[in-house]
Amino acid sequence: MKKLFLLLAFAMFVSVSQAAPKKLLVVTTTTGFRHSSIPTAEKILAQLAHDSGEFTVDFLEQPPGHPATGFPPKLKADASDADKAAFNEAEAKWNASLKTLLQKLSPANLKNYDGVIFASTTGDLPVPDPQGFLDWIKAGHAFIGIHAAADTFHGWPGYIDMLGGEFAHHGKQVSVECLNQDPQNPATAHLGKSWTISQEEIYQFKNYDPAKVHDLLILDKHPETGAAGHFAVAWCKNYGAGRVFYTSLGHREDLWDTDASLKDRKNSAEIAKAYQAHVLGGIEWALGLKGQPVP
Repeated sequence: MKKLFLLLAFAMFVSVSQAAPKKLLVVTTTTGFRHSSIPTAEKILAQLAHDSGEFTVDFLEQPPGHPATGFPPKLKADASDADKAAFNEAEAKWNASLKTLLQKLSPANLKNYDGVIFASTTGDLPVPDPQGFLDWIKAGHAFIGIHAAADTFHGWPGYIDMLGGEFAHHGKQVSVECLNQDPQNPATAHLGKSWTISQEEIYQFKNYDPAKVHDLLILDKHPETGAAGHFAVAWCKNYGAGRVFYTSLGHREDLWDTDASLKDRKNSAEIAKAYQAHVLGGIEWALGLKGQPVP
């Protein structure tokens, strides 16, 4: 009997250790401002997936036809009728391509995934079934929002409620000391009581209520004025049976990447490594791989 028990225990161990990795869909499409750090974010997320072996990533990227960085194209005020026609035709083609790509966020296709990452998405994306998307998260799936995910769907209250906050504005890039509100969460367990970032764009939020989220990182002073207060940086929350993790950090390439050759590097490789661990821990928590649900 003891031998049989040991064999069963070993079989269970092998089964767990060989469990298939989770599947994530990474969305980096934008209809508003497009961050130059998006290609770096895509690279690092793929690297984290490969190195951890805990999950795989598929990418839902930007269709060609818009600038690689900055704001979408605008029609010049003095455009001729021919220019207007050409512009409208190009925009219609681009929007059709985007709508086709975003069919990957339909409930039917999301059945293939355990979670989604919105990595610096912006604007109003043509999600095929908005309520179906939220229902899919509520049913027990993961949503990971990074940086400008909070600058997305400003006119969709359901998305803002799911995320836990909405981008209001930001000032100039500054150095900040983030205070760790949960040293047990996988996203912040490695950071100690506080974590200083040499330079980053810090978001201010509206439609954010600390009582409705579980804060992970905050500032106790305004990033520019120094006035005392409660300023959210990263949080997590339950959403039905699903888990939501959001970090407002991730504007700068040198926060994502440890590459010493990056131009105008302000954050050290150690800070970038800590940020990568922050993102990885948030993904692991949202997927239910590590950490406990929010009480």
